Amino acid sequence: ITSHCCSTLTNHNSFGSFGSFMEKRVFGSTGLHVPVVGMGTWHTFDVTGQEANERKQVTDAAFKAGATFFDSSPMYGEAERVLGRTLRGRRDDAIVATKVWTSNDSEANRQITASLVFFRRRVDVFQVHNLVAWRTRLDQLQQLRDEGAVRALGLTHYAASAADDFLRAMKDPRVQTVQVPYNPRERWIESSILPAASELGLGVIVMRPFGEGSLARMRVNSSALEPLKPFGVRSWPQALLKWILSDTRCHVAIP
Repeated sequence: ITSHCCSTLTNHNSFGSFGSFMEKRVFGSTGLHVPVVGMGTWHTFDVTGQEANERKQVTDAAFKAGATFFDSSPMYGEAERVLGRTLRGRRDDAIVATKVWTSNDSEANRQITASLVFFRRRVDVFQVHNLVAWRTRLDQLQQLRDEGAVRALGLTHYAASAADDFLRAMKDPRVQTVQVPYNPRERWIESSILPAASELGLGVIVMRPFGEGSLARMRVNSSALEPLKPFGVRSWPQALLKWILSDTRCHVAIP
């Protein structure tokens, strides 16, 4: 981690300490500027009852930190609905990314319609989840973009085994963003996906920055972080995020 951060971060003041202010980056060719740290909703927002009401506090904390990019999916159970409720009264201050995830056209229409209802008739980044029927779904989403209900179109995938298919799909001119996993244990995007995304001018969303929590739970002595202090690092989770974001081809990480 030290060599990766130090090779690309020469001035930690330009990068900031999370919480004091949040750097924003140009999100490819979408016309959006995104905070370098956003928030995913898998598991965390898939709740009901009183727990759903309590999630407003999580969204409050994200806004306070400047982490106003939120990612969801119909695959995540109640997450879209719960996120939408927590954004009431401040939807215009958030960037919402969600997904469509099905090979069935009728089900795709149902998912897309539900997402638009949850997020006040507007989705900033609408993604095809895991490349499922991606050409057909992009046709549907392009129509919504033409109508102004969607700002940008994207693709997602979680597996290195899909890298070749993902690269081919990225070259579709309708695609403006990609979402992929990246952390010190999952680095398959370095050899092809990141260079291609940069060349194509695509926005990059990094999922699993903490390895679904396994990396964040590691015990790291404070002495091991000493070499990273000049770069504004004070904690192990912060080191993980800065390791990713020291590559400026990565625009927003969504723990």
